[in-house]
This record gives sequence, C-alpha cells and structure tokens, in this order.
Amino acid sequence: MTETFQFKLLATDGKARRGEVSMPRGVIRTPAFMPVGTVGTVKAMYLDQVRDLGADIILGNTYHLMLRPGPERVARLGGLHELIRWPHPILTDSGGFQVMSLSGLRKLDEQGVTFKSHIDGALHHMSPERSIEIQGLLDSDIQMQLDECVALPASPKEIERAMEMSLRWAERCRVAFGDQPGKAMFGIVQGGDISHLRVRSAEALAGMNLKGYAIGGLAVGEPQEVMLDMIDTTVPHMPAGKPRYLMGVGTPDDIIKSVARGIDMFDCVMPTRSGRHGLAFTRRGRINLRNARHAEDMRPLDEESSCPAARDYSRAYLHHLIRANESLGGMLLTWNNLSYYQDLMAGIRKAIDEGRFADIMAETQENWARGDLAPL
Repeated sequence: MTETFQFKLLATDGKARRGEVSMPRGVIRTPAFMPVGTVGTVKAMYLDQVRDLGADIILGNTYHLMLRPGPERVARLGGLHELIRWPHPILTDSGGFQVMSLSGLRKLDEQGVTFKSHIDGALHHMSPERSIEIQGLLDSDIQMQLDECVALPASPKEIERAMEMSLRWAERCRVAFGDQPGKAMFGIVQGGDISHLRVRSAEALAGMNLKGYAIGGLAVGEPQEVMLDMIDTTVPHMPAGKPRYLMGVGTPDDIIKSVARGIDMFDCVMPTRSGRHGLAFTRRGRINLRNARHAEDMRPLDEESSCPAARDYSRAYLHHLIRANESLGGMLLTWNNLSYYQDLMAGIRKAIDEGRFADIMAETQENWARGDLAPL
C-alpha cells in the first residue's frame, strides 16, 4: 500500500501487461476483473466471499447510489467502505452509462443530465461537477468522469457530438476532482465504432494528464470484432505508464482477447447476472443448469475447481434449485462464476509473468471449444 496512487508495470508478454495499482486502501493486481456492486452489494454474495475469491476492488454505481441511500447519507455514515464493510479499493462509475440505458427518462444538455428516477419519478440533475461531488461523498478511490455513452449502431454525427461533449465534461471533472492524494480520476475514451474519433478522444484525454484511462462505449450492441478493432485502434494512443480500463466487458473470451491487446482492468455484471439466471461459467465453457440433461446428473460442475459451489454440489441439485427458483441456486452459481473469473485472471497474470500468455490463451480457448462433459 502507498499514500499516493501509483501504477507499476511488472511484466509484458507481447501486448499483454502485468502490473499493480497501489493506493492507500490496497493493491490491485492487473489484469484485474472488478465485480460489480451496483448499490453497495455484489448481488447474491457476501463481500467476504468476494474478497476470498481474489477480488482486489469492486465497483459502485454513482447513479443508483445517488438515488438510494443517497450520497450525503452515505457520507454521514462514514462512506461507502464503512457502510458495506469493504475496506479495500472501490471504483465508482460516473452515471454516464445510465445516460444511454435510461434515455427515455432523461434530458441532456451541455450542463449535464436531468434524470427522472426509475424508482419514484423524482427529477435529479447530474452535472460533471455533481458526479465528482457524489463520488467524493461516497469516498470512492477511483472516480470516473461523467461521459455520454452512445448505443451502437449510431450515426457518425451523433457519435462525434457525444464524444466532443464527453471531452468537455472530462475537463470539468478534472477541475472538480482537483488534487486528492491517494485517489484517482479516470477519463473515458469515446467515439463509438469510428476509428479517427477514438484516436482524437484518446489523444485529447492523454493531454489532460489523468491518473488512468478507460475505453467506454463498447459492448453496447456491436459485434465482438468491432469492439476488438476499436481496442486495437485506441490502445496505442493511451499512455503506456497508466492503467487502461475497458468498461463493461465482458465474457471470458472478451477479457482474454482484450488482455492480449493491452487492457489492464475489466468489470461486468455478466458473472453475477448469469448466475442468478442459471448459467455457469467453467473451464469447459458455459453450462446452462436449466437444461433437463442435468436433472439426474450427480457429477459436479467442475471437479477440479477451487470453488466449493462448482466442486461439491451436484448438477442435479443445482438444476433443481434453479428450476424451483430457490435463491440458493443463484447464490451458488454466482459464487462459481466469480470464482471462475478470478481464477482466470490469476492464471493470466501468472502466464504473463512467465512469458506464456499466448500458450495459456490457446489452451483456455481450446478447453472452451471442447465443451462440457457428455450427458449421462
């Protein structure tokens, strides 16, 4: 741990990077997957479990925490870390994704976004300055700029307008953030699926000398090859000595291919949301526990897994829990999924350290392609 925010590159293997983000509340080993704790909880998990699986950092959502319990209340209660009993780093997104996903409930202009709450219809205004203020009240360690995320496909004119707005908001967020020792504000590269806009955004943000940089506006409806092409386009224009965060991504395949392109940090609701809906991620690929083939299968999900949910419970029992809509089913599969994601990241980090990343990537993809055990 350090009193300041620092990023250190420890090893590279091709474009893949192994590093550490050090800050007062702990060290984040990269490449890192950050479980999503939208409203101060990683759904269906105890935070002690999340930590034990290997997570160094979790996410909170500025928009949702603004609505409830409210940032001023969180501050009065000692901050988000104290409230949720997570003394380790927390990253908060800025609310920009909700600008897109709740487009029917908001009005956007140069000053910021006016939201109509999806809970009670009350009006709220979030400017770049208010976004940073909220994240400060939450006591977030890594704070994201407010940006406008455009769903793809979109017109070039609309993508460029949103990218330029996001750059202006980034500068306002930088000023509002000021100098906060031990904490960081990250800028967010936008530009949709248009290469020259991505480059322009990345270069302008790099000129602001922020402590970290994210790629936003991907995994929002475009094919994987478009996402990977935009990463290839953007990464060379991001500062090499600072962490690179790909927001909202993704599947294990998305992650390993993005690590190969130089990305350091990831987050996604996929492992938790999928677990609650009966889908397990394993070294043999995805397994849908709702399928009838598992109804009388007493084999575990994965006898070699480090996670008790995968190793010690039968597929028949997991199938029964999911089909009966028992909460334990979602809890066990979420446990399995987050364990798989963290084990994947640990294996990636070890492979980069040993100069074997390409081999591990090929072996992992071969196991996914081979698929699950044959039905009984």
